[in-house]
Parts: sequence; C-alpha cells; structure tokens
Amino acid sequence: MNLKIKLTTAILALSTGITFAQQAPKTSGNPIAQGWYADPEAQIFGKEYWVYPTYSDRYEKQVYMDAFSSKDLVTWTKHERIIDTSAVKWAKKAMWAPAVTKKGNKYYIFFGANDIQNNNEVGGIGVAVANKPEGPFKDLLGKPLIDKFVNGAQPIDQFIYKDDDGQYYIIYGGWRHCNIAKLNNDFTGLVPFADGETYKSITPKDYVEGPVMFKRNGKYYLMWSEGGWTGPNYRVAYAIGNSPTGPFERIDLVLKQDMTVATGAGHHSVINIPKTDEWYIVYHRRPLGERDGNHRVTCIDKMYFDAEGHILPVKITNEGVAARKIK
Repeated sequence: MNLKIKLTTAILALSTGITFAQQAPKTSGNPIAQGWYADPEAQIFGKEYWVYPTYSDRYEKQVYMDAFSSKDLVTWTKHERIIDTSAVKWAKKAMWAPAVTKKGNKYYIFFGANDIQNNNEVGGIGVAVANKPEGPFKDLLGKPLIDKFVNGAQPIDQFIYKDDDGQYYIIYGGWRHCNIAKLNNDFTGLVPFADGETYKSITPKDYVEGPVMFKRNGKYYLMWSEGGWTGPNYRVAYAIGNSPTGPFERIDLVLKQDMTVATGAGHHSVINIPKTDEWYIVYHRRPLGERDGNHRVTCIDKMYFDAEGHILPVKITNEGVAARKIK
C-alpha cells in the first residue's frame, strides 16, 4: 500500500470512526453465537430475526433458555434467561427445543421439560406467555399441556404451525413417533379433528425427533431429524404432503455432516423471508473432533429448492450467510 492510499485510508477511518478491524462482518459466520446451543427455533417478528435454542448442557443444568435477535442475520444480540424453572414450577430439568409463535399481541413459547420416560412422571410439553419476544415468559397453565405418551411419541420436540385458515397445530414427538394435534384458541388445550381424534400419527419412515412444518406453493413440507443426537450421523430429512396430516412419504436427506466443516448437523428450523422465495435453515452441529455430546453450536445456511419443489441438499459452511435485512 503506497503512502497516498495509506493517508486516504486513515482519513476515511477518522471521518467514519471505523477502523478496518472494526468494520461490520460481511457474513454471519458459523456458529452465529458463542456458547453451546442446540435445537434452534427461528422466527421473524416484525423486521427482526429471532433464534430460540436449547441451552446445551447436562440435563440438570438445562433449567433456562436464552434467545438471540438480529436485524440482518449477521449481527446477533443475546437475550439472557428469557424463561427458567423459577417461572415454570413443575419443570426441574431438560428444558428442550423451544417453539415460539405470536398470536394477537402475545408471544408463546412451547418447550419440553423433565425428559419423562413414562406416563407416571411429571413433565412433557409446556407453554409460557410473554408480552415481548425476549420475554420474560411466564407459565401459562401451571402444568404441562401434553404430559402423556400418545401413539408411542415422547412429549418433546414440539413445533407450532399456523395454517392459512388461522388454525394452529402442534407437531411433536420423540422416540421415533410423530403426532399432530390442533390447538384451541388460547393455547390452553387441544381440540379434536373432524373425525373425533385428538392426536394423529404422521410418523414418516426413519423419523426420530425434531419435526418442522412449512407450506410452499400449496404443499406441506414435513422435516425431521434422524440418527442419534450425540453422534456424527445426526441429519435432517423431509417429506411433502397435501395437508398438515399428510400422508408424508420420506423423500430424501437435506442436511448432514461434512467432514471438512462439522459433524452431527440436525434438529433445525427454517426461515422464509416474507413475500419472497428466499429460505434459510437454522440448525445445530458439532465442531470437528468434539466428543462431548453436549457440545453443539447453532448455525445458519441457505436452503434452496429445485423446479419440482424438492429441497436441495444444504451445503453447511463456516461462512454462514450474507446480511439480509427485512424490508
């Protein structure tokens, strides 16, 4: 760099107050936040992106949740302890996989707690409410919303889907079984389907946990995680159906490890930029060489479709994504 360029650079830096070391990053980088975080739920509220992950640690230490917000997908702000067990008296450990939605002027967070192993234990899927996306969230019911095994599904890993007619569905399940149910208007309970059933099994082939649903071009996409969450083969697959209840036939893998980048890529959510066909996948993965099952980090990459509407395999990156503000 010659003297003239150096002087020009120095003048620009002084006039803007920004040095080259201080310039905003061009991409988000992966992971998007420091710390061990897994099972991320991604949402758009207004013109902000929000990510709600599980705090990844031993079950006895998973007694709170943090959130992260961004206006551009690149710079993220941490919101600490948006909910914890002091606000949910029946939750003692293993607060997992938040699902967040807005209804009216309220924000609702659904979560699994206590990792129940049978119908005699206290725990399952709870719901809490707040006036702001960063909380603080307070227990809505004082007890779990779903606290029993139905159709073999452990009551964890809930996802909330709002259909075009305004109906909210809860899709959930661990232990290789996936259920869907209709939420009532105030999220205090469930309402039966037209045939009288309250819970419908929509379990696709190879399903393990972590369901996600969205609609694109009139079709319903169901995504889920396969493999073991502590292993390198954790991955995401998908199916397409004509209704929220399917049927859903497994099509292919979408997300998996890349031994040059990271292992254990799974348990995700998706973001669609409003009024566009731009899609992002937010997921967790394990750093290369890591053997601690709890060392998971939250990342983001682009997601694309082919002309037939199939999801193309996601390329996981260290760079993450470029800045994208919501207009």
